[in-house]
Amino acid sequence: MALTTLDPVTALIVVDLQAGLVGAPFIHPFADVVARTGALMTAFRERRLPIALVNVDGTAPGRTERPRLDAAFPDGWTDLIPELARQASDIVVTKRTWGAFASTDLEKQLRARGVTHVVIAGVATGTGVESTARQAYEAGFNVTLATDAMTDARPHAHAYSIEHVFPRLGETGSTQAIIDLLERTNAHELA
Repeated sequence: MALTTLDPVTALIVVDLQAGLVGAPFIHPFADVVARTGALMTAFRERRLPIALVNVDGTAPGRTERPRLDAAFPDGWTDLIPELARQASDIVVTKRTWGAFASTDLEKQLRARGVTHVVIAGVATGTGVESTARQAYEAGFNVTLATDAMTDARPHAHAYSIEHVFPRLGETGSTQAIIDLLERTNAHELA
């Protein structure tokens, strides 16, 4: 599906771009994801649209078949990467689940700002990004996914999310297509 529109109050959600994941074996270079996310952040900040920076520190408490890593993260692991250039106006939440809504007050903070639409970028495509997109969709937000501003360590999970899951949750597009749509939306509002 092609990108069609962005709501007047659209927020950017940046998932898990944090120090502990910088060296992970992602299928696309982490630096490219960071650069594209940075371009989105610049476009959102120029329009004074909300940005939510999400990091992960733990996991949900449920029982799983696969063993968990119960060890504490090393110091600095959860720190947001400096390239995000965190601003005082940014929403910052720490999640303890795959998705950014279930274990945080992100929905409340977005609603308080009048947000009806979210654009999502970050890592990992098949876990943090997909879970956040599912939760946003289920909460009633319109969802757009910046497919070139995300990656995963698992090629099959990345491809499956982009090809089969994301089109059922919202619209998908490149970073540049989203920025172009922001520019057209902003020009239309100013006319």
